[in-house]
Amino acid sequence: MEVIRGDRSLPGPFDHPHASEVARRIAERGTVLRAQVGSGVHGTSISGQDDRDEIGICLEPPEFVTGLARVPSGLSTTATVEFEQYHRHTVWDQPGGLANRSGAGDLDVVIYSARKWCRLALAGNPSVLLLLFVPDEEVVHRDEIGVELVEGAHHFVSRLAADRFLGYLQAQKAAMTGEVGAHTNRPELVAEHGYDTKFAMHALRLGVQGVELLTTGRITLPVPEPDRAYLRSVRRGEVPLAEVVAAVADVEARLEALREHSDVPPEPDRAWVDGWLHRSYERFWAGLPLGDVSPPPPRPDDLSPIG
Repeated sequence: MEVIRGDRSLPGPFDHPHASEVARRIAERGTVLRAQVGSGVHGTSISGQDDRDEIGICLEPPEFVTGLARVPSGLSTTATVEFEQYHRHTVWDQPGGLANRSGAGDLDVVIYSARKWCRLALAGNPSVLLLLFVPDEEVVHRDEIGVELVEGAHHFVSRLAADRFLGYLQAQKAAMTGEVGAHTNRPELVAEHGYDTKFAMHALRLGVQGVELLTTGRITLPVPEPDRAYLRSVRRGEVPLAEVVAAVADVEARLEALREHSDVPPEPDRAWVDGWLHRSYERFWAGLPLGDVSPPPPRPDDLSPIG
């Protein structure tokens, strides 16, 4: 596996709890892995309709791990939060701000702290696990620490992923069919096709990828044929709702069976992950110049301790 040194720059700060300037600097300068994880990497995008979704992993300076340092909550000069991620949608820059829905050409990016990302991945979170299987052409940045992580992808895979994939699938299915408590933010799709075709496609995709992960220990990206073509047909509204519901029920049943009977381990290798975190943070801190991340000079409310 090769190192890919790409552009780690991130959109500027915004008035969102996880989008302060200090958080941006931490995420940008500490990034070890970042890639596209949305429809483009799955092969299910429709030309001119999709935003770009990226996920990354960063290592924080020591004061945010072994100390009590915090980052501002958005653009606040008084409120602070623990650093767990930098989360930014470029569509927020348009009139309407946080209420805007991302569309074609927008970037949605979240850079997690390595510790939070590992917690989510060990629990089998589908969105964060994808980062381990993205092909090189969709990788934005991957340094030596990121290479070691991706090469150790199998340490994160376990039957715990079944519940997470099922949970995400069932949420998408509920939104697709308009069940009680669910809603769609794409009423135009419901009006045209009778159901939210994007939710339907994602429900099926999660089922297909969950079954592959629990069967082989990996996720192939983009989605292999013939599943990819079928997913695109669903998204275009070319498949009747009854057929889609039946297809979702089928992959859901297969996932439920694999939850109990799968060749992947029942639990992930937490000891390996813990070792990777220790090695990575020590390596990062050893090469980090003093004051390299926080804006000089730091204001007390930028890096204020708890309490």
